Amino acid sequence: MYASHGFLRSDIGDVDVVFHDGLFHLFHLVLPNHDFIAHAVSSDGMTWRRVKNALFVGDPGAWDDDMLWTMHVSADPDRPGEWRMFYTGLARSEYGRVQRVGVARSKDLYRWKRCNSGHYPLEIPSDYYESSIDEGRHWVSFRDPFFYHDEKTGERLLLSSARVKDGPIIRRGCVALARETTADEYRFEPPLHRPGLYDDVEVPNLFKLGERHYLMGSIREDTKIHYWYAPDLEGPYENFFDNVVLPSGNYAGRICRMNGDLLLFNFYSKTEFVYGREVVKKLLPPPKRLVTNREGRLKVKSFSGFNDLVTHRESVTASYQCKYLFGNPHASAVDRPDGLHLSCKSGNEAFILPGTHEDFRLRAQLMLEGSGKTGLVLRTNEDGDGYYLSLDLINGMAQMRAWGANPRPEFEHAFRFMPLQEAHFRGSDQGPWQIEVIVHGMYLEFSIDGYVVLSLVDDSFTDGLVGFYVESAAVCLKGLQIETLKRPVSEDTGAQSITTAFVAPDAETDGP
Repeated sequence: MYASHGFLRSDIGDVDVVFHDGLFHLFHLVLPNHDFIAHAVSSDGMTWRRVKNALFVGDPGAWDDDMLWTMHVSADPDRPGEWRMFYTGLARSEYGRVQRVGVARSKDLYRWKRCNSGHYPLEIPSDYYESSIDEGRHWVSFRDPFFYHDEKTGERLLLSSARVKDGPIIRRGCVALARETTADEYRFEPPLHRPGLYDDVEVPNLFKLGERHYLMGSIREDTKIHYWYAPDLEGPYENFFDNVVLPSGNYAGRICRMNGDLLLFNFYSKTEFVYGREVVKKLLPPPKRLVTNREGRLKVKSFSGFNDLVTHRESVTASYQCKYLFGNPHASAVDRPDGLHLSCKSGNEAFILPGTHEDFRLRAQLMLEGSGKTGLVLRTNEDGDGYYLSLDLINGMAQMRAWGANPRPEFEHAFRFMPLQEAHFRGSDQGPWQIEVIVHGMYLEFSIDGYVVLSLVDDSFTDGLVGFYVESAAVCLKGLQIETLKRPVSEDTGAQSITTAFVAPDAETDGP
């Protein structure tokens, strides 16, 4: 888990990641100042080391002397071995109300030099897009550049977040299109895609998987990453009934190609309480692999890098390995030929697996019997305070919640029941379901049948017991394994990730 931090509170902003010569290169904004683009490197995509910052705001009077916004780094098609960084800049003289796109160049990804002559910075023209502060929302949207290059066809497209000139003010967001006709010369064309629904389509990405082209963008209205598809590069782009890549909290996704895989990086917005006030912290979770299913819908799979973190593996095959957490007399654990059978006819029971766990990956094949409830408890204590992963396998819904006693209970505030994230998946009344849970530092991930459903960050609980709960239901488990993972590090200086204990908002103070 990577985060920007220092003497004063700071966050990572939008990210971009390039994989080159065995290293991941992360470029990201630093909030709230937006005054430079930071650079970090990683050999595994999860543990990062900060290196020389890539770019700072321009000198006073420059077009980018106020703030730097989202960037995209890609190989320069006209200069083999060199790189271009398209980035968004704002000017102090315009109070940051006009967005432009500039370019910086590098021969090694470490040392960057901005191009302030010739064709840059680019300004969005008025033919198809809002280009004046007198229009729309009274600022010029032209940001979040993404350069698409098809080496086979020679297509070079520069995409950006922009707004069309007509329609309801809050529904003009589109993906603007500029075609690079010759080196560093661009011709603006009508939008690649205009949903007609949103204020903006932020941080666009364009890529091909299989026989389809996919356009991905982040939507502020629901703070989720959406996508659209088309058989042809220039559309028209359609959407499926479930065109959300990751659930709420995950935003500003960027793609990264690594050895034939297409990885998705994004930041996660985590709500915290600091001195009694609610604040949002942005962190970089592990990447996911982008794939498509049989219907061509875009899905994400867990990152293979977790395989390299496994230090111990234990199989759970028999009832004697399970402990009853609540001692419900209606509960039973039975060994059957088809697997380990856990049931509770009335009320709730949690069946705890061996050991106390901090960082782990759990895998199992699960069958549900009956119409009751089931799920998992993660990092729980003997009183059942911990994370609850609730699974509605029939209707296809998963929810992660933090549920436990407040350390300073007061009247009806004796407990905290906090839903952290929920998402839908394709349900079934048949099964079996292959499930996987990863808990690594502050990162929690749940996959079902190979696809990631939940991906979130939370630090309410740091270690504890792990098990399955049933309520008026029964589950049959096969191939149940729990693997111990190496502890995460915040940066590769040897410092372990900092987590905090479960603290209720009521117990917060108003100052140090």
